[in-house]
Amino acid sequence: MRPVPPQAPDPARSWGATSAPAAAPRPHVSFAEPEGYDAHARPRPLGARLRPQAVAAAVCLVLGAGLVTGAVTGSWLAGDSGDAAARSAFTAAGDLWHSVPVDQLFPPTVQGQGAGPGGADRTWTRVAVAPDSGCAGAFDPLLGKALAPAGCARLLRATYTDATQSYVTTVGLLFTKADAAAMTSLANRFEKEGLARRADLVPLPYAAEDTVAAGFGADARASWAVSVLTDAPVVVYAVSGWADGRTVDRPEPAEEATESGAASAPAQAGLGHEAQGLADRVERALRKNVGPATEQPS
Repeated sequence: MRPVPPQAPDPARSWGATSAPAAAPRPHVSFAEPEGYDAHARPRPLGARLRPQAVAAAVCLVLGAGLVTGAVTGSWLAGDSGDAAARSAFTAAGDLWHSVPVDQLFPPTVQGQGAGPGGADRTWTRVAVAPDSGCAGAFDPLLGKALAPAGCARLLRATYTDATQSYVTTVGLLFTKADAAAMTSLANRFEKEGLARRADLVPLPYAAEDTVAAGFGADARASWAVSVLTDAPVVVYAVSGWADGRTVDRPEPAEEATESGAASAPAQAGLGHEAQGLADRVERALRKNVGPATEQPS
């Protein structure tokens, strides 16, 4: 038999049928190197093959994060500093009752520029200072109960008269045992429930013997003001009446007695202005003894 010559490969069954000659070499294929190793399987630092653009982006990201973090940290530190100053001022205010002379808390003479009805000026002269004390018996029971959540560290009181000696006003500073949160809670309660305007929660006067205020008893209370501070552990109050000791059927809160057109006897006499004016100025004197951290307009 004649031997059969070899046949050429079938083009339809070849990988490179359309273009590559039969003897063309196979292309070289290389697999990606594993991250962290070189061509000889030796360890190399990860990220060594980062492109320059990627490196720049990473640096910017780190620097940006650092700047943001620094800014936030700075604001926190500034906030902490402010909070610390406020806490320090709050604490300092609570110590004023034994660290500041009485003449600074209750000046012998108080000028009330524009404090009277119609913006008239007032001048008050101190006629008596009560011995500093606790709060037992210093308030009517209902007012004492309302103030009880704040506690009582010390109570200071002084009584003043106007330039004509027609009116008398007792001003009080109740130094509490409360922290800032408790004072804020008490102030909110007085505001929401209108406790500073209730005629059954009027502070008691200090009637000193042998003074123009000798007849200033509980029945002579005509107008009053109460302010619960939130930046100091103090409640400031004032209560006014006639110097002749006349009784008053219904005392009127200074907030109402100082309104334009108020027609009650206390309002017509200006006793609401007496109470509010003295309370405001004693509160200002208190703040000045603490410093700028607690100074606010009254």
